[in-house]
Amino acid sequence: MSKHRNSHLIGGLDIGSSAVRMAVGQVVEKEDGEKELQILGAAEYGSEGVNKGKIESIEDAVSSISACLERCERMVGMPIVSVWVGVPSQHVLVQPSKGVVAVSKANSEIAEEDVQRALDAAKSIATPLNYEVLHVLPRSFGVDGQLALKDPVGMTGVRLEVDTSIVLGSSSQLKNLTKSVYRAGLEIDDLALSILAVAEAAATRRQKELGTAVVNIGGASTSLAVFEEGELLHTASVPLGSGNITNDIAIGLRTSVDIAERIKIEYGECVLEPLAKKEEIDLFDLGSEKHEIVKRKYLCEIVAARMEEILQKVDEQLRQVQRSGLLPAGVIFSGAGAKLAGLVEFSKRVLRLPSALGYPLGLMSVTDKVNDLGFATAIGMVKWGAQAAGEHSGGVSFLDKTMGRAGGKLKKWIKTLIP
Repeated sequence: MSKHRNSHLIGGLDIGSSAVRMAVGQVVEKEDGEKELQILGAAEYGSEGVNKGKIESIEDAVSSISACLERCERMVGMPIVSVWVGVPSQHVLVQPSKGVVAVSKANSEIAEEDVQRALDAAKSIATPLNYEVLHVLPRSFGVDGQLALKDPVGMTGVRLEVDTSIVLGSSSQLKNLTKSVYRAGLEIDDLALSILAVAEAAATRRQKELGTAVVNIGGASTSLAVFEEGELLHTASVPLGSGNITNDIAIGLRTSVDIAERIKIEYGECVLEPLAKKEEIDLFDLGSEKHEIVKRKYLCEIVAARMEEILQKVDEQLRQVQRSGLLPAGVIFSGAGAKLAGLVEFSKRVLRLPSALGYPLGLMSVTDKVNDLGFATAIGMVKWGAQAAGEHSGGVSFLDKTMGRAGGKLKKWIKTLIP
């Protein structure tokens, strides 16, 4: 059966190292005339051919994406034709850039076209070899020497300048990512940096204004984005994730990785002080062939040691931008690794910042997956797509200024990859 384009459906795809996750949404109009994003379905499938955010086998990746797509289509009850695809932070660079243009109108009033030309000027930098521009994120504008302006449209001046952060993605990884998605029978609406999509879903505009860090704990890595005054200040990736905790448990308890994963999910907890309860776990109940008794205190010590290392690496990134312990809106955690019990309290002690779990905001849903932290990226991509289409109100300040500008050239580049 040939697929007809469902333009009202917005798909978000997150190709992770441990799972491929897809979410599908639709913008619906409420009785008062306001529009609201509704998540219609979400599905996941174990990831094959992906390691540390890198596609290592296109055939295996296509198979995982196809299986996830099939599950999602069955849930939604109609074919999904196109998706917004998340790009992992591991293969991304962020460079500052400045663009300067002369205001074109005779009356010196700055128009939207002038802002566009300034962003284009900022984008025309010498990119590193084998890197493509993913996003151009304006941080502030200047008009005739008056700096730190948020939106210069309508102001009067002769010279317009813009300070931006240019997000660059590895060309080879983007090609492998897009090829895998196309071969699974999907079109690509556009690509977006995954951690920005998570921030789109889980952080409010006020939190970004005050200063916050969004931390996504995945299976193989942990990504973070720091926001201040509504703009992206810093983004980075730490090569440690929840998979490292599972491996530590497997080594520490001398058991299989599958049983270690079950132990982590059911009994793992982040605690700084030893547990008062002398609770014991029988590995036989979790699938082990023999009765092996393990003290829960020992398990939690293993979990806490690795999680402390991950959070210290996050703190190192905050130190790089002089924000360690200095973000009023604190840290927002998402990703499947953030489901670990006790993480919020543990983080408050290690990072010395307010901490919270980043559940998606401002959404209606017919599926409980919307409250699953592992789906934060996929749901964030749906929200990003709705924003870019101009169908959903609210969101990050830079989003409506950059989508369609930074993405235009990239979109044409993606089209050349269609087999």
